[in-house]
Amino acid sequence: MTTKIGVLVMSYGTPESLEGVESYYTHIRRGNPPSAEQLKELKDRYEAIVGGVFPLRENTDRQTVALQDALNRDNEDKDIEYICCQGLKHAHPFIEDGVHRLAEGGIKQAVGIVLAPHYSAMSVGGYIKRAKEQAESLGIQMVFVESYHLHPQLIDALSRRVSARLDQYEEAGAKREDVRVLFSAHSLPERILAMGDPYRDQLLETSKAIAEQAGVTSWQFTWQSAGRTAEPWLGPDILDTLRELSKEQVEYVLSAPIGFVSDHLEVLYDLDIEAQAIAAELDMRLLRIESLNSDPAYIAVLSDVVRTRAVELKAGRQ
Repeated sequence: MTTKIGVLVMSYGTPESLEGVESYYTHIRRGNPPSAEQLKELKDRYEAIVGGVFPLRENTDRQTVALQDALNRDNEDKDIEYICCQGLKHAHPFIEDGVHRLAEGGIKQAVGIVLAPHYSAMSVGGYIKRAKEQAESLGIQMVFVESYHLHPQLIDALSRRVSARLDQYEEAGAKREDVRVLFSAHSLPERILAMGDPYRDQLLETSKAIAEQAGVTSWQFTWQSAGRTAEPWLGPDILDTLRELSKEQVEYVLSAPIGFVSDHLEVLYDLDIEAQAIAAELDMRLLRIESLNSDPAYIAVLSDVVRTRAVELKAGRQ
């Protein structure tokens, strides 16, 4: 008999249209509506990127479909059928909605995975907590993939992207060793360091592995997209880093936002628009690696780590 195993594919979420930005922003702010100025600023950012909000939502839709296809197509254990559902942190379908949908489909066992390779209690940990509570209330046995930041296929996919952009610099006459590679990820409040959170260390491990595989000798890690709250966030921010590199007379910079797996607002606006504007002011040439999005190589990473947990779950090993 075939065993159906659900897969809850979790991500931050984004509004489906500009009309949904206010409710989305309100949810992020824990029920507190944004001011008119705050709302306008966020809408302006969405409108500034090519295609508005739609590419962001479509990315996760495609990733979920591609993952289900890959899990069932390359499935060596023919006794398992995988059913994937989305669960978003700040937009419909919410994490709880995704778990409920699995329950409606008769799913009794499931694997949860976040579309983010690096674990933090404040990010991935929060997703898992919500999914676990809902699964338990509905009688679903659910296990989770907490991180996959050093998966060989992930490192390979990102290394190839870094190498491809360095090739472009060479073709334009620059030396590879003169290009400073800036690995980056979404900043989090500094207090995670006192908590012993693994987020920063995992990001540095990923950066080092990519640099070694791509033969990069000139690189550093920086942060981006920090929240606007009173407490300090991890830094330096990439905009400040660019200014410092300009003082060092670095002319060529490659942005590698390894903390993001899709073209999100933090990539398409914070890097492609905001960071590019600063680079232009500083007379720097700034390129960015392509996002993973629905690259079969990334889907293969997700498929591999999900299948490993699913087999363990079916065998009663959690």
